Amino acid sequence: MNLSIEQKKAICHLKGPALVLAVPGAGKTTVLIHRTANLILNHNVSPESILSITFSRASARDMEERFKKLYGDITQIPVHFSTIHSFSYSIIREYAFKNRIRYALIEDENNEPNKFSLLKKIYFTVNKSQITEERLETLLNSIGYIKNMMITPGEFLNHNKIDIKNFEDIFTIYESYKKSNNLLDFDDMLTLCLDILKQDKHILDKYRSRFDYIQVDEGQDTSKVQMEIIKTIAHPKNNLFIVADDDQSIYSFRGAYPRGLLNFRKTYKDGKLFFMETNYRSSKNIVSVCNNFIKVNKLRYDKNIIAANPLHEPIKIVKVKSVLDQYEYIIGELKKHGDYSNTAILYRNNISSVGIIEYLERNNIPFYVKDVKLKFFNHWVLKDIFDFFMLAKDTSNVECFENIYYKMNGFISKNHLSHVKARRGEMSVFDTLLDMHGLNEFYRKNFLDLKLNFKKLSQMKPYEGINHIEKALGYEDYLKENSIKFGYTFDSVKNMLTYLKIISEPLNTADELLIRLKYLNHTISQSVKIKKGVTLSTVHSAKGLEFDRVFMVDLIDGEFPPANTIDEFNKGNIEFLEEERRLFYVGMTRAKKDLFLITLDNKNEKQVKPSRFLTELENLRF
Repeated sequence: MNLSIEQKKAICHLKGPALVLAVPGAGKTTVLIHRTANLILNHNVSPESILSITFSRASARDMEERFKKLYGDITQIPVHFSTIHSFSYSIIREYAFKNRIRYALIEDENNEPNKFSLLKKIYFTVNKSQITEERLETLLNSIGYIKNMMITPGEFLNHNKIDIKNFEDIFTIYESYKKSNNLLDFDDMLTLCLDILKQDKHILDKYRSRFDYIQVDEGQDTSKVQMEIIKTIAHPKNNLFIVADDDQSIYSFRGAYPRGLLNFRKTYKDGKLFFMETNYRSSKNIVSVCNNFIKVNKLRYDKNIIAANPLHEPIKIVKVKSVLDQYEYIIGELKKHGDYSNTAILYRNNISSVGIIEYLERNNIPFYVKDVKLKFFNHWVLKDIFDFFMLAKDTSNVECFENIYYKMNGFISKNHLSHVKARRGEMSVFDTLLDMHGLNEFYRKNFLDLKLNFKKLSQMKPYEGINHIEKALGYEDYLKENSIKFGYTFDSVKNMLTYLKIISEPLNTADELLIRLKYLNHTISQSVKIKKGVTLSTVHSAKGLEFDRVFMVDLIDGEFPPANTIDEFNKGNIEFLEEERRLFYVGMTRAKKDLFLITLDNKNEKQVKPSRFLTELENLRF
């Protein structure tokens, strides 16, 4: 295999700490594989003395397969590549055997107990209400962040707004319950492993003496507790070899800690830095623009990206009027070029995939969705809309009325609801309201208006009906007043309605819309079987992948970067915006030949601005 001079320098590093800073497409994994072989072949290092850590099972499998393909017969002893969680769990198992403790993992949703049901129960006990799926995800992410960053819940709350009532109490009860019952989630694997290494000198010494060389892949994704485990095992030999790209650190919400890389020279005074700056993936057009774009960030190592490939097509910034124009443009380009399996459509937020999926399916273009668990299809906004439609179809449906009576115009009180429930089934809910004794003129007019509006709704097609629910029935006003309470911005819930309208536009009835939603959801779940389709992915999930042709969509301020990031930047906090710029950079560097960056003039019935990152790119005058 032909290796560059910069790759060879890194591969030949033997003793002491080293940080290899590798740009996208520089061959990070290649270097780790060849360095492993170099240690074994040229320095008589036993494979058992090498600990190679990566951060996903897929990466570990990929490295192992690539090593076997290149060097399969060089040693009788297996060369092992491990995830940090798997390695940590091996230490826990040894400690558990030694101390006769039986730990149980609680990550599997199909087993009891599991962390999801456990946190739901604790939340209900503490707050006397059921937790929503969105809040449960926020709760899990926050607990994981605290443990990965090695901070207290109080320290977390000092710097983060979280829409979880009594969060500290829930955290404390959850941690205490797990400890009392020897239960572990994925984050506990890390924190318990570190505790064991600090407390049990015999185990610590055993692992330190076993591993003479430690290698870390994707070092920019390492959390504080993960790096602490690695540093503890590596000490005092400190034969620690980290391959990373600080410009691709995009997981701070999971506790990734890029500052650890920036402080490498402070931590290890004798540490060596290697720069791998040649990109073997993308065209010179893409590389030169990305190089200048990422240099806007201040919290980074100063490095350049050098293109190994010649010029191809310039990056295309595409400006369209609406979301529908965006889809039509993409469909046109896809049909023109074909080659679906080498094409990706990337977005900042998973919700963006909904309209794309609808249009691809309408146009018989095969696709594969990286994240098949889309919350859209089970979202409470959709449930509300169908309750409106069902009540319009059958105005005596008290269950639907109870679900939405306070989400529409009419000033319907709980007393009104009790009256309707007491006379369930006698007549339409609106006639029941109008039949109330002593009803004043204000309420009579409101209830008559509601009755008329629901009659109109019953005769509308879904697209027109959703607009009617929003405007005439006042559902939009309800969302404006209450979306924040549910942990959403108003724009994010308006997105739900926008995509629902896109799907409903060609349909004739609410029943057809329901069938279409079920069909799309099923199609998404089956898309994993599609081998030659367009890849749909968030930018986060696309990291490490590459495609000939990449479309980045919905590039508007407030979505990419998000509104809260812009708010933080305006307050003087640049870290969040810098991470978003890194994320944008990761998206662009997935493209080998053609890169399309698409922005809109209007979304959710209002004018929007292009992403500030597009403005930065235009100012580069490429």
